[in-house]
Amino acid sequence: MARETEKEPGRLKTMWSIFQMTRKNDKAALPLMLLAFFGPIIVVVVLAIVTQQDVLWFVLWVISGVLIGLMLMMMTLTWRAEKIAFSQIEGRPGAVGAVLKSGLRGNWSTSEMPVAVNPRTQDAVYRAVGKPGVVLIAEGPRERVARLVGEEQRKLKRIVPNVPVNVLEIGPDSSLELRKMTKSMRRLKKVLSRAEVMAVANRLTSLGQSNLPIPKGIDPNRVRPGRPR
Repeated sequence: MARETEKEPGRLKTMWSIFQMTRKNDKAALPLMLLAFFGPIIVVVVLAIVTQQDVLWFVLWVISGVLIGLMLMMMTLTWRAEKIAFSQIEGRPGAVGAVLKSGLRGNWSTSEMPVAVNPRTQDAVYRAVGKPGVVLIAEGPRERVARLVGEEQRKLKRIVPNVPVNVLEIGPDSSLELRKMTKSMRRLKKVLSRAEVMAVANRLTSLGQSNLPIPKGIDPNRVRPGRPR
């Protein structure tokens, strides 16, 4: 009989692991979490004393402060852990693909692998289709990746001529940070309906635009350490 697969770690164990990793790599994380937890408690206690509430109301206020503190503490942990995660993959080949896979939800059809790539430099172009139209994300220095982006734009103009094509750049000379990429994509002007998004995505997929040879090392599912560009 085959061995039963090991159970996934529980939520508390997972959160504890995230906390340990965050505290190890971010010295400011613990003080900020403590401030987020105790801050609301101190505020509600002061308000309860000032307003001279009876014992029952005082207890309820404290409980409310604790619940708010716990929520803010978890939000702070998530924020600091996310910041560390992005800092660890930023500048590495495949980082954009990893973010597209895990950080972009809703009415989006994304490519986990590049739709265009330079095997020598590992510069790449990723594609997402959503309500703003088609979004091309260039990964690499602007001058080196410009040709790849231009070629993809020309392809898209032939295949879906009436669909807007937006270009975002993620690289050493770009002002857009990797952790803000998906937020920038969601802020783009929406011009397509849900049905149109699916139609455009299906057309691009059926024409094989994403079935390109990908060099070893560019794998959004397994971002490998590499030298920053």
